[in-house]
Amino acid sequence: MHTTPSSLREAVRRALAEDLGRDDLSLVADVTSRLALPPGMRGRARIFAKAVGVIAGVACAQAAFALLDPTARVEPRLRDGEALRKGDIVLEVEGDMRALLAAERTALNFLQRLSGVATLTRAFVDAIVGTGARILDTRKTTPGLRTLEKDAVVAGGGMNHRIGLFDQVLLKENHFGFARPLTYEAVVRRCVEMQSAPVVAEARDLAEAEAAVRGGASVVLLDNFVPGAPLRAAVTAVQVAARATGRTVATEASGGVDLQNVRAFAESGVDRISIGALTHSARAVDLSLLVEGVS
Repeated sequence: MHTTPSSLREAVRRALAEDLGRDDLSLVADVTSRLALPPGMRGRARIFAKAVGVIAGVACAQAAFALLDPTARVEPRLRDGEALRKGDIVLEVEGDMRALLAAERTALNFLQRLSGVATLTRAFVDAIVGTGARILDTRKTTPGLRTLEKDAVVAGGGMNHRIGLFDQVLLKENHFGFARPLTYEAVVRRCVEMQSAPVVAEARDLAEAEAAVRGGASVVLLDNFVPGAPLRAAVTAVQVAARATGRTVATEASGGVDLQNVRAFAESGVDRISIGALTHSARAVDLSLLVEGVS
């Protein structure tokens, strides 16, 4: 898990402050509940699923209720990564009714968004079962929610690529373009020699793929290769070049991957498949909060 308890709590706090319109999270800001409900009323509610999927973001929902009512009793019924069926109860909560209603939308927004990421990831993972390839995410995430979304990818059975610019060398087309007149191979070698972390190098054709291996890359990212014969040829070229250097080099495919063709990518022999859609195009899972009664 990449999201720390403090960063999760801060992300939820910011969302609540946005909804309430004030940083102190005062419940008096909720005009509707302030006018409709007497102060001090306590009640019970539950969040339940209206669609199938994979749950993620339970801790965010817990934090939303706790931040507005520290005395609230929140009981999760499902954990991140578990399958979700229509009618399943995700969590039950008891506390100040004004706080429960004020936290409702924020709790649901996190749950629905992150469950959507986990659900889409699980669909891709299931589509390539038995191939040996792994599904990875990218940095195409919602600003401010990256680690939460990457944790949701893991909940769905996927793997994380780099978290940000700070934790991995990933050379892409524009890096090579701006590094001229250095050759492709020289750019890769320079990065390999200047630090110890593995270097991932994007390649657009067989010549670049082979140059990436000669330069010392640990992973060759085969970008926008057509699955089938073209991608298999690139994977073979990387493997042959790696054997010549006495190393093992992993291959990764990216670009143009969807649920209809992901298995073809996997069966082309790549070790990894990175998919931006896991986080930038995930459809929210439908969840709802229902008040069960007044305490």
